[in-house]
Amino acid sequence: MSWGTELWDQFDNLEKHTQWGIDILEKYIKFVKERTEIELSYAKQLRNLAKKYQPKKNSKEEEEYRYTACKAFLSTLNEMNDYAGQHEVISENMTSNITVELARYVQELKQERKSYFHDGRKAQQHIEICWKQLESSKRRFERDCKEADRAQQYFEKMDADINVTKADVEKARQQAQVRHQMAEDSKADYSSILQKFNHEQHEYYHTHIPNIFQKIQEMEERRIVRIGDSMKTYAEVDRQVIPIIGKCLDEIVKAAESIDQKNDSQLVIEAYKSGFEPPGDIEFEDYTQPMKRTVSDNSLSNSRGEGKPELKFGGKSKGKLWPFIKKNKGATPEDFSNLPPEQRRKKLQQKVDELNKEIQKEMDQRDAITKMKDVYLKNPQMGDPASLDHKLTEVSQNIEKLRLESQKFEAWLAEVEGRLPARSEQARRQSGMFDAQNPATVNNCAQDRESPDGSYTEEQSQEGEGKVLATDFDDEFDEEEPLPAIGTCKALYTFEGQNEGTISVVEGETLYVIEEDKGDGWTRIRRNEDEEGYVPTSYVEVYLDKNAKGAKTYI
Repeated sequence: MSWGTELWDQFDNLEKHTQWGIDILEKYIKFVKERTEIELSYAKQLRNLAKKYQPKKNSKEEEEYRYTACKAFLSTLNEMNDYAGQHEVISENMTSNITVELARYVQELKQERKSYFHDGRKAQQHIEICWKQLESSKRRFERDCKEADRAQQYFEKMDADINVTKADVEKARQQAQVRHQMAEDSKADYSSILQKFNHEQHEYYHTHIPNIFQKIQEMEERRIVRIGDSMKTYAEVDRQVIPIIGKCLDEIVKAAESIDQKNDSQLVIEAYKSGFEPPGDIEFEDYTQPMKRTVSDNSLSNSRGEGKPELKFGGKSKGKLWPFIKKNKGATPEDFSNLPPEQRRKKLQQKVDELNKEIQKEMDQRDAITKMKDVYLKNPQMGDPASLDHKLTEVSQNIEKLRLESQKFEAWLAEVEGRLPARSEQARRQSGMFDAQNPATVNNCAQDRESPDGSYTEEQSQEGEGKVLATDFDDEFDEEEPLPAIGTCKALYTFEGQNEGTISVVEGETLYVIEEDKGDGWTRIRRNEDEEGYVPTSYVEVYLDKNAKGAKTYI
């Protein structure tokens, strides 16, 4: 099967077909190029999409990514970036391995095709010239033969005519001979050119054209093979990134499987836990019987202005209907006393950590300045050591200021966490901590804002100004006559009274009730003459004496 033998007379059609083949190749190149543009556009859109949903730095949205579901979503966004990168790889490889290579090949193919058809046209022109020469010699031979025949007929006519002179007959005979000779010469020339043409024609149809057409066939077959190889490369470029894309998808699945709903639920607790105890049952008060209730001066029901002690259980506020408490408006207190206990503890801990970081940063700066000063002392030509004294003093002052600030917040944090040592009434009297002559240190932070029942006020603290803590604890605990017992109680659970005004009890222990729960979740009890304080109402079972002064009547 050869174009040279089968298509020897289809020069023009082969020229059209090979041009069509190059057009197909260029169309395929354009197709791949548009595919690479789509891949780049898709990758860009994927990256923009992932960037759009990335959490903003130093924002509330960034805090949300503590949850495992949000972490998994963040991992998905990161994997989408890698996923987009693989589509960029597809575009790059298709451009370098297909588009660029085929564009170069097309230029070479065009040159090769042009060369072959140039040779074909040259051979075609040569055979056409030979054909024209043959036709010319043939027409000349034919013309000479006709002229010789006419000259012979004229001679014969003259020779037969008796009226014609002998000279005219001789002239006619010579003219006929000349024409016959010219015809013979034309015949010989025509025969020679004919042989030459037949030879050239044989070479043209059996050697030159078959060779040229065979080369064109091979060129066209190479083009077909090349476009097939390019299609394989097209698929292989895609196939090469499939494992990496698969890994991206596997990582997304892995991130999804790492979601822990229990952990997220716990984080919600940590984020929003107030630290308050749920409110206890509201007692029934019978207004059908006249009652008189003895309210001690140091009862928890007194007004906040009398400076009642802040009572907490395990660092938590007493039972209070916290959801119904009106929240503060305006500026946030420095000690975060407007927040529930647990949230306040977290804020204080965060503040302490921030201050410690700032202190460390200032200390590092101080060390750097000190080293530089030592270098200046050893090498005065590098700088004046005295020029660093002002900066060193300033940094030291900043460190001291930050340390005082940190100590203040640590004290508030210790108070919230219940780490302050518990004191008995006698110890408080001896220490004079609540004496009006002594300035407040730590306790002035929350007691100025938080009422004994767990509610909060908007009063601002006056830390660092030597504010005197005005409380009525001295009056409350220095009464000469103890309050009368209004009943007894039995401790249902062991309670470690670690805060001011509380008392420790052991499970099963029986004690005296000297002041019942006012609705704030605390009951005042006495063990002996020197030991009395508050315990959570839910920790004791109260037996009130109906005949006792101030006792309620229960239905």
